[in-house]
Amino acid sequence: MPLLQLSLPQNATSGGDPQTQLELWLQEHLSLVGPASQLHLPQFKIGTLESLVQLSEELHKTDGQLDGALAKVADIIGVLHEGSPAQQAFSKKINDRSEVDYVRDFRWNSNKYKTEGVPLTELSNNITGEALSLDQDVRTLFQNYQNAKSTLASVDRKQSGNLSIKSLHDVVAADDFVLDSEHLQTVLVAVPNSQSKEFVGSYESLTKMVVPRSAHVISKDDEYTLFGVTLFKKFVPEFIHKCREAKYTVRDFEYSPQRVQEERQEQQQASQQERQLWGEVVRLARTAYADLFKAIVHLRVIRIFVESVLRYGLPPNFLTATFEPTNLKKAKDALVEKFGYLGGNAFAKDKAGKIKSDQGLGEFGGLADQDYEPFVIYELKLY
Repeated sequence: MPLLQLSLPQNATSGGDPQTQLELWLQEHLSLVGPASQLHLPQFKIGTLESLVQLSEELHKTDGQLDGALAKVADIIGVLHEGSPAQQAFSKKINDRSEVDYVRDFRWNSNKYKTEGVPLTELSNNITGEALSLDQDVRTLFQNYQNAKSTLASVDRKQSGNLSIKSLHDVVAADDFVLDSEHLQTVLVAVPNSQSKEFVGSYESLTKMVVPRSAHVISKDDEYTLFGVTLFKKFVPEFIHKCREAKYTVRDFEYSPQRVQEERQEQQQASQQERQLWGEVVRLARTAYADLFKAIVHLRVIRIFVESVLRYGLPPNFLTATFEPTNLKKAKDALVEKFGYLGGNAFAKDKAGKIKSDQGLGEFGGLADQDYEPFVIYELKLY
């Protein structure tokens, strides 16, 4: 269930301290998970009305971008810690706290995002730029990890497959080959077990100059028998062709201690690379999730401030609250019933229940679409 973040004008409640009255009303009339808490808005440099309208439109787009980025990082964390909900939850901590606790106790990070004298558009662009750059870093590193994982899987298949496909560096030995001969070469042939007798009876006649009785079994598994056959090098291409016609699998393997060592190292290197990148992307994804979430919350605070100024005017003294409803629709319906009057004509509905556009909004009419609410309220998704 997402968190809701609400902003109202100062006169929206009555009977005591307005902020306290709002929080009490929310807790009494809505079914909440935990208490409602004030969302603290810093003193921003407001700028012109035109700049606020433009920033409002930009923040609408940015919200979707960063939410998509956060969702992607959450998916990456899910892949990295598949089957471990506890580890996934740990990787989504924000400053060693849950997302909900971070938002409930939110305070603007003035050390990182200075507000004094900084135009809201510049502040928003700085936060967005950092967040999108981090998103790209995570995606790039995760793709590198996926590539390494695929490489390792390919190498592992060579280790675990049958004798027609698996790597042979741990199967063959130097004694299985005629080495350092100017004219002779040993060819490896993987033959289906059901055809082994046929192969033994026919291999000498597949081509000329096959060394008689040279076929010897090197290894056998449930599907194939690996034979070594020695013949003159000149006739190796024809021998390979005849084997393939007979549905035997000729393994492209010439023995050398260096090649055996290289194939052993290939598996080790692929495994090490995969584990190294896994560790790197785990660390970056954990950091990125926290930093992206914090960026989203800071931008959301800017958006709430901007929309509140556009809706309610100056001075920028607003009632704000963050809360987690147990039922989103019921909570919004109750809020509309209580505070719907704030929308005026802009919150009239047609017969289908959709919001009618208020012609009286003038240049702000474009901001009121089907998602229009009579007050400033946003959902903050949690992953």
